[in-house]
Amino acid sequence: MRAVTWQGEKDIRVETVPDPTIQEPTDVLIRVTSTGLCGSDLHLYEVLGPFMEPGDIVGHEPMGVVEAVGSAVEHLDVGDRVVIPFNVSCGHCWMCERGLQSQCETTQNRDTGTGASLLGYSKLYGQVPGGQAEYLRVPHGAYGAIKVPNGPPDDRYVYLSDVLPTAWQAVRYADIPDGGTVLVLGAGPIGDMASRIAMLEGKRAIVADLVPERLQRVSGRGAEAVDITALGDNSLADAVREMTDGRGADAVIEAVGMEAHGSGATKLAHKLVGLLPDKLAEPLMMNAGIDRLEALLSAFDSVRRGGTVSISGVYGGSADPLPMMQIFDKQLQLRMGQANVRRWSDDILALLNQDEDVLGVEGFATHHLSLEEAPQAYETFQKKEDGAVKIVFRP
Repeated sequence: MRAVTWQGEKDIRVETVPDPTIQEPTDVLIRVTSTGLCGSDLHLYEVLGPFMEPGDIVGHEPMGVVEAVGSAVEHLDVGDRVVIPFNVSCGHCWMCERGLQSQCETTQNRDTGTGASLLGYSKLYGQVPGGQAEYLRVPHGAYGAIKVPNGPPDDRYVYLSDVLPTAWQAVRYADIPDGGTVLVLGAGPIGDMASRIAMLEGKRAIVADLVPERLQRVSGRGAEAVDITALGDNSLADAVREMTDGRGADAVIEAVGMEAHGSGATKLAHKLVGLLPDKLAEPLMMNAGIDRLEALLSAFDSVRRGGTVSISGVYGGSADPLPMMQIFDKQLQLRMGQANVRRWSDDILALLNQDEDVLGVEGFATHHLSLEEAPQAYETFQKKEDGAVKIVFRP
């Protein structure tokens, strides 16, 4: 089969690799019909390179058609249409039973001290072959695979793999009060979708970003867009306070993570670590890694006293300095983490199955590309060129 593989820093190639097969009784094998390119994939493209190996198959937002099932799979048949969550979870351990599927004790990576395994996401998370491929073996698919109806286009359901549950959890964790205001940092796929969910629930959404096309996109859906580049001498927090009676937002959803702009020194440090041999780079990233914290620091500054900061942007540093005095003094609540996809999937699926496309998912992708176009797509997406907000591959 053809698959998108990591070969080195900023070196993504489409190669012919062996077809996957059923290996465990709970496995599901699918023919991939759509698979997304996620902002988190860009972390592998550059920052998290020390944890990758040449030939690793990437991607964690797939859906498709069941081709084969293991002997323990009872609720799926060959030909069923399914969406595959990005986290690999068993459904029956202590964590899964409490809705913490991203911490699944069956697939936890204890050797690296990380949570549940993830599709296509490096040695840190199990080195499971990913979903940007023609076929995919789904470990624990007996629980994880989400059956969806035939009929509507893939774009109605493909975002159940990651974008929708990540944005949904971000809004739940933000705990926005009735009639409240949420500031969303980042108008990429997660920030855009989080603002749509918040507004659907009657909340006021302010979205801040640097990219004009992305701001136009969110404002077209009803959000109040703030162009960070146009603030002049004012900070984003100053602008938000002016929009909220001087207090700040009731909640902030930080949907940027370690890809934040601003810290040249930190970016240089990332590049230098990436040049080291993996045996040297891995412990540095694990024990002394730092992130670009501009977005997170802006979140702490922009939220009102007693408010909540919900972090969905991915961070990978273990030595990040935080303004603990500010966090404590403002009495802030912080919630964060990988989305627990199966915790939220039934609620989201009920929304998607309505006749009306209330979240605009069928028009959410800006680009539909073939798998062979993946190398250029990664570069375009990282550089935020050609209006790229969400790219979906059609193998």
